[in-house]
Amino acid sequence: MANETLSWLPPDADGISTAWISDPTRASLRGKRLRRAFNRPQPMLDTWPAAWRTLLAQWVRRADAATHYRCATLLERAGAQQANTAFQLLHRLLADGLVEIQERRDPQHRDWQAHSLRFIDPAALRRALALPEPDTHRRQWNTLRDTPLALPQLAAARATLTPLPPKVALERLQLLIALQRWHDEHRHRSQATRRDFAWFACADTKKITDSQWRWLAETVDLAAFGISAHAPLLYLAADLTLQSAAGSIELGALPGFIGLPPQALQAIIGIHRPPLLWRVVENRSAFEKAAATRAAEQAVLWLPGYPPGWWAEAVSRLLALAPAALAIACDPDPDGIAIALQTARLWQEAGQPWSPWQMSAAALRSLAHRRPLSERDRQLLHTLRAQTLPEPLAELADAMVALGEKGEQESLFWSLGTTD
Repeated sequence: MANETLSWLPPDADGISTAWISDPTRASLRGKRLRRAFNRPQPMLDTWPAAWRTLLAQWVRRADAATHYRCATLLERAGAQQANTAFQLLHRLLADGLVEIQERRDPQHRDWQAHSLRFIDPAALRRALALPEPDTHRRQWNTLRDTPLALPQLAAARATLTPLPPKVALERLQLLIALQRWHDEHRHRSQATRRDFAWFACADTKKITDSQWRWLAETVDLAAFGISAHAPLLYLAADLTLQSAAGSIELGALPGFIGLPPQALQAIIGIHRPPLLWRVVENRSAFEKAAATRAAEQAVLWLPGYPPGWWAEAVSRLLALAPAALAIACDPDPDGIAIALQTARLWQEAGQPWSPWQMSAAALRSLAHRRPLSERDRQLLHTLRAQTLPEPLAELADAMVALGEKGEQESLFWSLGTTD
């Protein structure tokens, strides 16, 4: 029987009205009735005991106004330790007009027992308890999932989100959308920390969780967006003498390599003992090997993936003061070719020649371990092969297509010597 056709009796001393579902004139021990309080003022849930609010949140998190929920099930969900709290809460909800309770007569004891309840306005209760509406995250995900992401690596990252729970997928998608805006506003051209990006994306420097940062770092080349955990450093191994207005630094006096912040490089006004060749290496372990085995007349730079803006500015400064040819080593994979081409533009703009290093078809085939090309890899290869590539890179691209595989450069440097 629909509620609008029920005949409600005047309220009793407690303000509770009754509507009979069964015929009250028939002698029966199995009667049914509804109980509800009407026209009650809006209760102040924030003044309720915390235990009530916690239990009510469990009950209404996914409740709708058309369903009757068995009281026995709600009490079971509360657990034995909260039985008294649950009974108190049921009584308060009824007294405040927040629920409608169906009661049934117990044939054995001839009294009325709460059988099921219906929340009058569960959405209002969720708002009062600061709970999201059911499926809010799914609806928001469905709304935002097709937001244009022009950068291929962001579009590829989005494709991995579909199997995830809507809340997780939505949070990660919003970070990808923020990265696209970050790029569109050319913020990737200057150095920034993770806190800077968190403020840009969330207006809160601590809003992005550690797990979200780990996912971003594994999925997206944050360095290409000019985002690092801390202030970035340009890693360099060379025998250069860097001259500033305040003095000079002899890099050759130090073993290994050194990390220089971009602002330090901008202060350089001259370079003595410039290199005859700049070697740029993408893989960090490969860079360390190349730095340890370099010839004295060579300088070795670490390239953190696609060259971020701060890196490009710092290297352009070095090239302006110490122009020399480039030999660049990136992973023998589609992104490695794209990274090499993008980095080489800095040397082309400085009027210097460049060539790939350890990026040949033979180098790829020599690897003991290779990985299959992804669909994104194949699409990028198609784009790259439509360009005019240096012969070693063209042959490398052809070899990847023929093998259906790609590689990593680290093992190519295991036996590296100064004559390479």
